[in-house]
Amino acid sequence: MSDPNSEYPTVIGADASIKGELRFEKGMHLLGKFEGEIESKGVLLVAEGASLSGDVKAGTVKIEGVMTGNLEATGKVKLSASARLEGDLRTARLEVADGAMFSGHVVVGAKDSKTNGQAASAAPKGKAPASAQPAMAGKR
Repeated sequence: MSDPNSEYPTVIGADASIKGELRFEKGMHLLGKFEGEIESKGVLLVAEGASLSGDVKAGTVKIEGVMTGNLEATGKVKLSASARLEGDLRTARLEVADGAMFSGHVVVGAKDSKTNGQAASAAPKGKAPASAQPAMAGKR
């Protein structure tokens, strides 16, 4: 049983395979397989060896394993060296370790009321914002 006072009071074990919709308040540590939709204001950790297929809306997301689907985080997304992410990403902050792989479109920055809820672009005038440029991929 997990400690309800820890950063990850919800744990899906390595031998578990779950399909459906999942909502949690604080944090969840995914060690197994999940397919579906996840929504939380808390922290989601997809451990190395774990896989997630589906769309995620969360506060903070840390990926060490494999995720396929669209990801939206109001806080930070951290891709470790073992992370594999395929899908579109929207987050306030992004940290990518050397060796992480990402395929998709990315928008980084806090939502701004001046841009009707779209992320503010740091691109100079006359240049395309990062979200319009080709997707980046890490080392293989």
